[in-house]
Amino acid sequence: MQWNELAFNALSVDELYELLKLRVDIFVVEQNCPYPELDDKDRHSETRHLLGRNLLGDIVAYARVLAPGVSYPEVSIGRVAVAEQARGAGVAHLLMTESMRVAYTYWPNENIQLGGQEYLKSFYQKLGFEPVSEVYLEDGIPHLDMLYKTGK
Repeated sequence: MQWNELAFNALSVDELYELLKLRVDIFVVEQNCPYPELDDKDRHSETRHLLGRNLLGDIVAYARVLAPGVSYPEVSIGRVAVAEQARGAGVAHLLMTESMRVAYTYWPNENIQLGGQEYLKSFYQKLGFEPVSEVYLEDGIPHLDMLYKTGK
């Protein structure tokens, strides 16, 4: 995997298209969940877009790292997506590890929060995240908020 971490205005038109297609393919089509995928958080001046490319150069993994105060009081990781053809090979774990590295690079003393789908709870717990909310429905899908504490 090759990782690139970019601000919105550094994304090429093709990169933007590919990452949005990946997000829509997974979150809207695959999960059969129509919701407003585009929000102004993508264009926030401090948002970091993490792209994971396979050996062919295709974007097969993506996550968005948001500054404190954009979605949660803490840094947050969201829109975590792995293309179907890249699943089952540890790409999701690499994506999250790289996302956490990006978060620490920009906001080294901040905890990291995410709103994850409930079925992924144990996956996030293996990375050190702990639930900090009850399960709630977001766009009809069970989610829960999880927090990774930096020890500050």
